[in-house]
Amino acid sequence: MAHIVPFRAVRPAQDKVSYVTSRAYDSYSAEDLEAVFRFNPYSFLHIIHQSTFHKDKPLADRFAFIKKKYAFFKSQNILLQDENPCFYLYELRQKNYTFVGLIAGASMRDYAENRIKKHEETLSYRENLFKAYLKVVGFNAEPVLLTYPDQADLNRLFETVMAEPPEYHFTSTPDEDLHKLWKIDQPDRMQFIASAFAAVESLYIADGHHRMASSFLLADELKNENPSHTGKELYNACLSFIIPESQLKIFEFNRMVKDLHGQTAAGFLDRLTQDFTVEKKPNNIYKADAKGCFSMYLDGHFYKLSIKVNPAEMGNPLSQLDAQILYEKVLYPLLGIVDLRNNRRLAYSYGKESLQEIKKQIDNGAFAVGFGLYPVSIDELKAIADANLSMPPKSTYIIPKLRTGLTVYEF
Repeated sequence: MAHIVPFRAVRPAQDKVSYVTSRAYDSYSAEDLEAVFRFNPYSFLHIIHQSTFHKDKPLADRFAFIKKKYAFFKSQNILLQDENPCFYLYELRQKNYTFVGLIAGASMRDYAENRIKKHEETLSYRENLFKAYLKVVGFNAEPVLLTYPDQADLNRLFETVMAEPPEYHFTSTPDEDLHKLWKIDQPDRMQFIASAFAAVESLYIADGHHRMASSFLLADELKNENPSHTGKELYNACLSFIIPESQLKIFEFNRMVKDLHGQTAAGFLDRLTQDFTVEKKPNNIYKADAKGCFSMYLDGHFYKLSIKVNPAEMGNPLSQLDAQILYEKVLYPLLGIVDLRNNRRLAYSYGKESLQEIKKQIDNGAFAVGFGLYPVSIDELKAIADANLSMPPKSTYIIPKLRTGLTVYEF
């Protein structure tokens, strides 16, 4: 049983929404940020960048500057708060994909009781840093991405809502994505949505594990500080964008290693044959085309590596995961990579041109070998989450990536 709650979003004024919302801060180059700060006074980046402007100050002071700038945007009516709690239906249309989902508060109790399931480990220092940030600023502007099994009744309701005029209808630049948002504040619709999600056994975190974990830590802390705690306080939910799992797009992260750990290319290839069938491919780029298969670029050639043992026979869902197979059979025993998160000999590559980039980096001598993986399926992700296991770092690259400042959750 999944519990979701409506909330009073703080949102951009309709005539400024295309200027206010932004991509994730770390996706901007220094040049792009400079252009935003010079030419767009409404960007939400002016709020969240305050911490960087005051690098010489203690963290609490830097967070306080963010809170102050946020309050200024509200005082200027750049950001406005809805009068009553609502759900928000959001459509993101990109060149190749369309996503439609619900923006709502997800229950911290559900997270504590494992009805909101995770598939990644989180780092405690990042959890506590973001918890401290949230406690000072008092808002969350970037939703956690959650997914759930498709529900026909919800889809029909959403289609009805989408036939009505949206609150927002704008195109972002330079990506040319189309954004629409509808406010759902009719009591019968809100009750229907809440009841439909109450019939969903579990929600799964697709992206935003640290944001969810930090929100839970803050909720627990504020609960302990509040002698009148009822469970209905705003801090008991986390801003979330919830989409059907059929819409979730999962891509692979590929790997590059700087050296062969003292081996020759021929010796490394020979050792690979213990666990893999090794097939040299023509000079054109080879992309992994099935689970249990890997693309490898080494010494000017692409190879197909096929695990000899059927992955389905390799134990628990984590052992069957391609990223884990590569770690257990290649990166750790043959290349000496122990720490996947921090080893500087290892780098990750994502994107449509990832394999071309891997080839370029290896041909230039920056790396010795590269591996391309087959994308993780939603069933694999759920199986690992259901088993309370965690994927290796950089096992998935998941879209949609959500804009900051479209709906802000205050607590």
